[in-house]
Amino acid sequence: MRAPKVDPAELPPDERRKKAKEICFDLLAARPRSTEELRQALKRKGFDEETTETLLGKLDQAGLINDAEFAEMWVRSRHANMGLARTALVAELKRKGIDGDIAVQAAEEVDREAEEQRARELVRKRMRSLGNVDEQTAIRRLLGFLARKGYPQGLAYTVIRDELREFGAESALLDDATLD
Repeated sequence: MRAPKVDPAELPPDERRKKAKEICFDLLAARPRSTEELRQALKRKGFDEETTETLLGKLDQAGLINDAEFAEMWVRSRHANMGLARTALVAELKRKGIDGDIAVQAAEEVDREAEEQRARELVRKRMRSLGNVDEQTAIRRLLGFLARKGYPQGLAYTVIRDELREFGAESALLDDATLD
């Protein structure tokens, strides 16, 4: 049986701080979090701003939260595992409350060459599942797939054209495409 939900405002200050700290530690034990993610979690649980900001300041001073390190880790993980391009990575980090400059700096870890290589891997993998669709449909699906992952249109055209040729398709449909 679960313990009844207690409103943090009803707790004595020491208990409120202790409970907020437990929540943050539980969240951080599962995976690294941004400062804003922890702030929002405490807000959802009903903690006041003073308790939240004091605790977040202490966690920052202790080195338990660091938005720049979080952003770098997030970029490495999401680029490698999800195949996200720099644009999508920056957008995700901003949604997680990371400052725009920090997000852009972290995403710069993925250079154009690495981004292109990952796009090629994604296209090759996706092409295996396209089966017997015509070239135009394949191109449309692949362009949409890479766009959803944040790849620039010019890079997507180039990669898809090259990979279709490698795969044995004519890919003449992309020969006249305008690249960025």
